[in-house]
Amino acid sequence: MKKILSAFVLLYFALSFSQEKKPVFWQDIQNFKKADQENPPPKDAILLIGSSSFTKWTDVASYFPGKTIINRGFGGSKLTDLNYFADDLLSPYQPKQIIIYCGDNDFAENNDLKAKVVVNRFKTFYKKIRERFPDIEVDYISIKYSPSREILWPQMKETNRKIAAFMKKEPNAEFIDITKAMEDSNGNVRRDLFVEDMLHITPEGYEAWAKVMRPYMK
Repeated sequence: MKKILSAFVLLYFALSFSQEKKPVFWQDIQNFKKADQENPPPKDAILLIGSSSFTKWTDVASYFPGKTIINRGFGGSKLTDLNYFADDLLSPYQPKQIIIYCGDNDFAENNDLKAKVVVNRFKTFYKKIRERFPDIEVDYISIKYSPSREILWPQMKETNRKIAAFMKKEPNAEFIDITKAMEDSNGNVRRDLFVEDMLHITPEGYEAWAKVMRPYMK
């Protein structure tokens, strides 16, 4: 009887471990790995890393003719996710430039999150990049002010300001501010640059981003 009980206990633990939940976005990372196996990533490309604003920019290459771009945005990701999957997001590539858009989902997950927490999350990821790529260009696109998240704008504005100040002191680093390009002549956020959810942006919104980004592109 004891042997049978022991066998059941072992079987239970074996099944429990085999069914252990995989980290959020695990499948997205596997999809990137599969894409890299099917089409080995080119060297000296511009690597985009971040959340859904990059994920949904499926035709990003058409906005930057002559540039080789690898898009590794995965929707809903936070800076904590970029840090968790940093090795998977960085090690397969030999880019000449990395551009990051991430941070607004950090606040969306926790409305009371302080700007300094998100800034520190970014600094952690930036450090991970520099450990692997000490000399390449690394840029951060400012957090956009989505109408659906207006309640979070104060923390977002403070975060943008602090990351801009940090990047200004770093070599081969730039803060790409797209916020002004998304405003009208009165300084109000242009809602027409957003799709119905008032979170993600339209092709015209991406063109506004592209105009700001082009001078920074290697």
